[in-house]
Amino acid sequence: MGTTDIKMNRILLKLSGEALAGDKKTGFDEETVREVAAQVKTIVDKGTQVSVVIGGGNFWRGRTSGDMDRVKADQIGMLATVMNCVYTADMFRQAGMKTHVMTPFVCGNVTELFSKDKAVEYLEKGEVVFFAGGTGHPYFSTDTATVLMAIEVECDVILMAKAIDGVYDSDPKVNPNAKKFDNMSINEIVDKKLGVIDLASAVLAMENKMPMMLFGLNQENSIVKTVSGQFTGTSITCE
Repeated sequence: MGTTDIKMNRILLKLSGEALAGDKKTGFDEETVREVAAQVKTIVDKGTQVSVVIGGGNFWRGRTSGDMDRVKADQIGMLATVMNCVYTADMFRQAGMKTHVMTPFVCGNVTELFSKDKAVEYLEKGEVVFFAGGTGHPYFSTDTATVLMAIEVECDVILMAKAIDGVYDSDPKVNPNAKKFDNMSINEIVDKKLGVIDLASAVLAMENKMPMMLFGLNQENSIVKTVSGQFTGTSITCE
């Protein structure tokens, strides 16, 4: 795709837990996380304000847990995102950034309780804020938390770093002729059931006109390139 006219003053970076696990598929791949930290340090040093949401799929997939109570399964998923954010925030600190992990529920002295005012204050100081614990409620995905937090702290755009490099009309792993889209509306993604974002998140994004840019995390320097206008993924509009 090329350059984009979306502002990048304040972004929310959504990382999938599976992407952080790398080829291991579970837990953390230290090299992958350090590479992400180095890229974020580059854009923070250039003045971009960065907040982060991380999924929990490298530890827990509650919806495939059989007969377990859905509320309890989702609560475990929320705690998985807290673990991911605490780990990744420490890696970011080792890379030279100041970080904060905020949750919508009390986690003792492990995290800070979310406050929009405090989060924006940190961001304006050039500090990275991690939003862990989802929305704090079951039945909502980290997609919903991503859109909600981006709206609350007034981000310009959501950057979705995935294991795949864009939105396709079918699974490119199964169909070698799958077509990749450069631009799509959220309406199209929902209508075509492409599974990029769940319905609750899509409606929230549409109502608040929150754009998204989806790209492959494993592509070289993909975060820096996206912020600097060398975007090669799929731009998702909310018109």
